Amino acid sequence: MVHISDRVEVYIEVGAKRTFAAANDWPGWARSGRDETAALTALADYGARYARAIAPARLGFHAPQGMAEFSVVEWLKGTTTTDFGAPDASPASDRDPLRAEDVRRAQVILNACWLAFDKAARFAAGRELTRGPRGGGRDLDAIVRHILEAEAAYLGRLGSSFRFNEHAELQSELRRMRAAALAGLAAAACGGIPARGPRGGLRWRPRFFVRRVAWHLLDHAWEIEDRSK
Repeated sequence: MVHISDRVEVYIEVGAKRTFAAANDWPGWARSGRDETAALTALADYGARYARAIAPARLGFHAPQGMAEFSVVEWLKGTTTTDFGAPDASPASDRDPLRAEDVRRAQVILNACWLAFDKAARFAAGRELTRGPRGGGRDLDAIVRHILEAEAAYLGRLGSSFRFNEHAELQSELRRMRAAALAGLAAAACGGIPARGPRGGLRWRPRFFVRRVAWHLLDHAWEIEDRSK
């Protein structure tokens, strides 16, 4: 459920070494820092980039003018994954059921994030991405393959699956993966996938699945943009 307010509801995920700030109602808009203040500052700084990324969704997102427009509604304990650099905690709002209109909104946001990633990749095609101070960083093809493999893993955490075709072209596999993600999300939202796996482990909630996929796409889209300037 989207909350209509002048303030942006944010939750904080606190790890031992890294803290994330993420918007409750806007999957993909999540940034990290050494502490809560740094994470909130980064979230505000990336508001305009998030606005451009999801503009095709036409959901009325407006970037805040600063941290004063944030309302922190929840603090969550992070994990080793948090410290590694990926958001891993699920806020209480993720337990809300996904109605048909919520599924459509989530799918629209995912499609906008895929579009933003593809746009960044097309811009960087043929360019040599800048490297870190120690020569680190994947090249463009490796980033695209990483996205594909990660989304397949995320889909597994949701309770669905994706079988790779090793003979298919990468772009074809991306299209198939995205169709599978949208279908898996819809199935999980309507109860078509059990909340626990065959071995009893808890699967990802559909809302968290959307958050993680959207964040991962935009994080790498912005990385590509920054490294291809």
